Amino acid sequence: MDRLDHLLTAAEPLLSRVDQVLSAVGAPEGHEVWPELRRVRLLPGDAARAVAALHPAAVADAAPELRAQAQACTDTADTLPLATGWTGDAANAYESARRRAAEQLTAAPDSLSRRMTATADLADALTDWMTRTRGDLAGALAGVLISAEALTLTAGAGFPQPGETHAAADVAALLLRTVGDSYDQAEDLLADALSLKSPQPA
Repeated sequence: MDRLDHLLTAAEPLLSRVDQVLSAVGAPEGHEVWPELRRVRLLPGDAARAVAALHPAAVADAAPELRAQAQACTDTADTLPLATGWTGDAANAYESARRRAAEQLTAAPDSLSRRMTATADLADALTDWMTRTRGDLAGALAGVLISAEALTLTAGAGFPQPGETHAAADVAALLLRTVGDSYDQAEDLLADALSLKSPQPA
């Protein structure tokens, strides 16, 4: 368990109350939480749990294996024997096949080696993003837990009281903005990775 896991456990009663208040009475008109709710499309508790479900280590473990496979493709291409010591149509056909195989393994823009390396690079980038996203949310939760809004909300029960509405909206706006900003970064990361894989015009 990391810092986010511990903080999320401590914050569960607060998150549940925030979600309950927003679900029951909404947020004040014109409050900054509204655009964040439209952007993330989750209540704060669900958004926080979605981030907590990110496991950077699982993705990080895939990168070394992908890089090893990419290197194996390169090594295989380098060891394909040349058609030395024989000539003629069979030798020419073999040489053409050898070159095609080498290109498919490592030389062509969409070769196996380059695809695996690109996927490993993406795995590394996603690992960094997940780690950073978990850390950002942990920081936001730590601040929220010691806030005046948290005190107002954790003291409440049943149907929301007037003071809880604004408090819940303030907490939700901070948490959802943190999650939304992080997920925007992920979309940019994936878009960049996709653009690198797309065929370039001749």
